[in-house]
Amino acid sequence: MTKELFTAQIVAAHGRHYLADAGGKMLHCFTRGKKSDVAVGDCVHILSTAKGQAVIESVDERRSLLYRSDQYKSKLLAANIDRLFIVVATEPGFSDDLVSRALVAAEAAEIEAHLILNKTDITDRLETARKRAGFYAALGYPVHEVSAIACPDETLATLMPLVRGRTSILIGQSGMGKSSLINLLVPGADIATREISTVLNSGKHTTTYTRMYRIDDSTALIDSPGFQEFGLYHLSEGMLERAFREFRPYLGHCRFYNCHHLSEPGCAILEAVSEGHISVMRHDLYRQLVHESEQKVY
Repeated sequence: MTKELFTAQIVAAHGRHYLADAGGKMLHCFTRGKKSDVAVGDCVHILSTAKGQAVIESVDERRSLLYRSDQYKSKLLAANIDRLFIVVATEPGFSDDLVSRALVAAEAAEIEAHLILNKTDITDRLETARKRAGFYAALGYPVHEVSAIACPDETLATLMPLVRGRTSILIGQSGMGKSSLINLLVPGADIATREISTVLNSGKHTTTYTRMYRIDDSTALIDSPGFQEFGLYHLSEGMLERAFREFRPYLGHCRFYNCHHLSEPGCAILEAVSEGHISVMRHDLYRQLVHESEQKVY
């Protein structure tokens, strides 16, 4: 007798353990063998193997995939997402390197990126944080100022129109207030987190896995673990130069068609850096990412 395949969506991932929503029924899923190329947000076809358990047989084509990588392996963050929200705060201080790397990843995956500046009620740090966030606003990335704890109603009014009707992911360093934002936007998120932890046997380590929360039929939020590094070893040099949006007006105008934009004479990118049209910080990151892409171990 042939077993029936079910269509489901992955709503949580913890190592090679996955939780899939099959029409409202939650199933604990595994991949066959040692494969772990499944992400939260994936639409999958699963085969029931036991009560409450299933094996993932195939993954549908994705419209987007966000992931980070070191020189040895990749870490899938989420699939089929429309918007990426990078959460920063007035305190603790945030990493410009991490923010820029996340923006590069979003550009490479063709995902719309926004910044959320949280904890604006900490007024003595606000101007400094606002100036730093303004650097990204000048590049064309929207920045939304909120205070999840001090001004919940205003925060909800600012963010809900931005997430409604879409699948979005929130990322950021630990301590930026990401969990407070999730709990504000998703009533019952704490309860859902405990339930997911129980199914995935991840106990109290609720911040070590990625999970999706549904707000309504057309709106979902994905919460990812806080992290301090965002490797992009998987991006080639050609992908990198296009992922820096301020580079784009100058691409194709270098003296040499195969210019690496590192030290070549007549490089339009380097000229733009020297003239202040492209920041030294962003070009230094590009240089570092090109170096990392060359260290990839296949």
